[in-house]
Amino acid sequence: MVTETSVHGAPYAEIDLAPAAVEMERLPGGGWRLWNPISLQPYPDHLITWLRRWAAEAPDRVFLAQRNSDGSGDWRKLTFNDAARLSANIAQALIDRGHGPDRPIAILSDNSIEFGLVQLGAMHVGIPVLPVSSAYSLMSKDHEKLRSVIAHHDPSVIYVDDAAPFSRALAALRETRFELVTGIATEGAECLADWISVAATEEIERRLADINPDTIAKILLTSGSTGQPKGVINTHRMMCSNQVMKAQTWQFLAQRPPVIIDWLPWNHTFGGNYCFNLALFAGGTFYIDEGRPTPGRFQTTLDNMREISPTVYLNVPRGFEVLVPELEADAKLRDNLFHDLDALFFAGAALPQSTRKRLETLSVAARGVRLPILTSLGATETGPAGTYLTWDSPVWGNIGVPLPGTEMKVIPNGDKLEALFKGPHVTPGYYKEPELTAKAFDEDGFFAIGDAVKFLDSNDPAKGLIFDGRVAENFKLLSGTWVAAGTLRLAAISAAAPVIQDAVVTGHDRNEVGLLVFPSPTGCRMQCQSAPEDEPLERLIERPEIRARLAEGLGEHNRANPGGSTRITRVMMMTEPAAIDAGEITDKGYINQRAVLTRRADLVERLYAEPIGDDILVIG
Repeated sequence: MVTETSVHGAPYAEIDLAPAAVEMERLPGGGWRLWNPISLQPYPDHLITWLRRWAAEAPDRVFLAQRNSDGSGDWRKLTFNDAARLSANIAQALIDRGHGPDRPIAILSDNSIEFGLVQLGAMHVGIPVLPVSSAYSLMSKDHEKLRSVIAHHDPSVIYVDDAAPFSRALAALRETRFELVTGIATEGAECLADWISVAATEEIERRLADINPDTIAKILLTSGSTGQPKGVINTHRMMCSNQVMKAQTWQFLAQRPPVIIDWLPWNHTFGGNYCFNLALFAGGTFYIDEGRPTPGRFQTTLDNMREISPTVYLNVPRGFEVLVPELEADAKLRDNLFHDLDALFFAGAALPQSTRKRLETLSVAARGVRLPILTSLGATETGPAGTYLTWDSPVWGNIGVPLPGTEMKVIPNGDKLEALFKGPHVTPGYYKEPELTAKAFDEDGFFAIGDAVKFLDSNDPAKGLIFDGRVAENFKLLSGTWVAAGTLRLAAISAAAPVIQDAVVTGHDRNEVGLLVFPSPTGCRMQCQSAPEDEPLERLIERPEIRARLAEGLGEHNRANPGGSTRITRVMMMTEPAAIDAGEITDKGYINQRAVLTRRADLVERLYAEPIGDDILVIG
């Protein structure tokens, strides 16, 4: 049996990873400038260079794979050679129909082989791709965000794999001018199969020659949780340079083509740039996981994992938190995931320390070593990675140091230190938003991502920077004491593991800190072994075992952190999951504290009401 003690004594797996490299200087106005002294290696003018490289060097290697929709369970596979040929045909169809770089191509569907081909086809001829979250179409009641996005960006083409589920969304866009293209033949739309059958001509080469590093490749939307989504310009320079930065730190990528199985949506920078472009850059195979870390859809992910053994596994913390209990309960599933794995990677939010320890325990049980758990700090506007952590840091929350070719500023902002970035991977701005663009950069051209950091050791920056939450998420109690919401959230999740999936910290202009908790269904069932398998979550969280675990874990946290800004006094468990359409959670699974507190203001009032309700747990 592998215990926590034996995990800490287990060796750290040896793979080729670059050590920390950073230099730093004090800024005259306060704060610091940091930069990586290692020169960034050359990168190509556009992403299609890598597609053509692998089509020539490994034409029969599978690039994209997706489960067949016929129920057979078989994988439909696309080789690099076919990806290059078919995407060039789509590019020719775009030329023949008069589409050009002045208007983007919008993709409303989720990840698919066809999504990938349309995206690459547009990139052949310099047409920006606008991937839009399917939630704007399929989960929205009024489609207001979708209409706003389409009206502002004015795409000449909208692509959906299957028009039927999107019928209401497309009807909401009937006043908009665009050509509809579908994967499944639909009346009133062009069929992608007809575009794929168009033979590419020499005109493709002429158009490709006109593409330069500053050509817009994608427009990626921010989540829009505090307003209408903003379109972040993603150039070929951004995406190509960022992959080379990563390769200079993840040196093991050069030893074998990566195998990736991933669900992260391609309309976000993590899935669409970090993961998709990784497979494209390194000549890897990308298995499209159509599951999600949500009830009813996670079984698809587990089924895929029982069959596919990745070499690098990438996920957001929410995904890991849902996955870990399944791996602990199923040794065969665990062993298949870790069998060929070089490293685990998380981004998008901070990973609770308890989840890290459980992953390390699983790694030792499966392989006898602790596999690296890597991370990075960045944003949609930084292509996405800005920093790298490649070493076994003793302090969790370490996001490392700037990538090669990257500069950072770390400057005071209120009670925090704000991170700003500069480099070839940073966006030139927002699509058709000159005023927003101007506000996003400081006088030296550094972009502020809104995240806060602090030094692990200000005398030795090579030890790394610690993620310190969002600049704007902290608040004051009535006493005037600042509450570090992001740090406290992670501490609470770890303290009450495994029953808390996520939480929102409350207490702005109150006397006490409280928690609104999104329970972990799997973790709660683990805690209640006698509960029927089909017991609904609303009854499960009322069981004494759950309340006891919360009281025990958070009580222990309070004893270790007795200050008013760190002591959690009231807790409410919620059964309604975070809503993507309401901006409470992004497609990546990151909880937006402000949106949750705004939408659930009535629950906050109930949390602090007197007398205290039966659904409120008071922590000693």
